[in-house]
Amino acid sequence: MAEGQTSSQPVPTGTDKDSSVPAVGYDKKCIFCRIVNNEMDTELLHRDEDICCFRDIKPGAPHHYLVVPTKHVGNCKSLNIQHVPLVKQMVDVGKDVLRKHNVTDLTDVRFGFHWPPFCSVTHLHLHVLAPVSQMGFMSRLVYRLNSYWFVTADQLIELLNSKVETH
Repeated sequence: MAEGQTSSQPVPTGTDKDSSVPAVGYDKKCIFCRIVNNEMDTELLHRDEDICCFRDIKPGAPHHYLVVPTKHVGNCKSLNIQHVPLVKQMVDVGKDVLRKHNVTDLTDVRFGFHWPPFCSVTHLHLHVLAPVSQMGFMSRLVYRLNSYWFVTADQLIELLNSKVETH
């Protein structure tokens, strides 16, 4: 197992071993699916059956990580109340990765999602930023609270919990 991976589970590939049929929940055009499936040269800081974490290539803070589901899930507008446990699990993984990188002040962090159409990758991804107090001007704008383009994990969970499914 590669350094930084946290599971004894085998790392799935992008296709089934016995055929060229893509694995369930995999989008070959999605950069994050390719990262999760070890098709890119990206260090995985966390990997388990459901969640992966890696560094953002354009960090907005000294610690800027992306937490993604291992299976392709659309952006936060495509979620419903059944996705609340997934979002909470993503936040928990983000907190664990911060702790592993000696970030102990969890009051100076930001966990959130870009709200469509303001996200460049449609694979659901949680931005984990710390310390917020050291973010530059542009990062404060891009990851701004109470904006049209960025919602915190707590705001998303509240929104999903308030959705009533109609049949």
